[in-house]
Amino acid sequence: MSASLDPHAVSHVPPERRRSMVVCGLIGVGVMAAVDEIVFHQILGWHHFYDRSTPSVGLLSDGLLHTAELLALVAGFFLYADLRRRRALGAVHAWAGFFLGLGIFQLFDGIVDHKLLRLHQVRYGVDVTPYDWAWNVTALALLLIGTALAMRAEGGTKTGRAA
Repeated sequence: MSASLDPHAVSHVPPERRRSMVVCGLIGVGVMAAVDEIVFHQILGWHHFYDRSTPSVGLLSDGLLHTAELLALVAGFFLYADLRRRRALGAVHAWAGFFLGLGIFQLFDGIVDHKLLRLHQVRYGVDVTPYDWAWNVTALALLLIGTALAMRAEGGTKTGRAA
């Protein structure tokens, strides 16, 4: 049977760079949300997603965050599997998207959730300044890694190298 008629044969598809970045960005957001929820909400017990009400509401808000994080991870991994199946994954773009997703979640949480909306703080009963700095500097480091990888990936595609 010729390869063109074989239903199991996958022809070479050029990498879908933008989709690779977005899909893995979604996975990165889900992973960082999971790390935040597992480490800071559950293991350390420093805060809930929403701390401006009763402990029961805080626990409910953690459950909703967990639901959103799982949906992001499941959807992201299904989309990732589709890219892999079709051999359309741009590997460096995917890593760039993953680190950008990690950093975007972390920075959004640190600036919007902690400071603008004041849904919760990193920790209570202590000076939060060093925690805020650590939180947001970590976010910036992740964003810089993602940006450097994205620039490397784009540089590779412009010079004709596969990315």
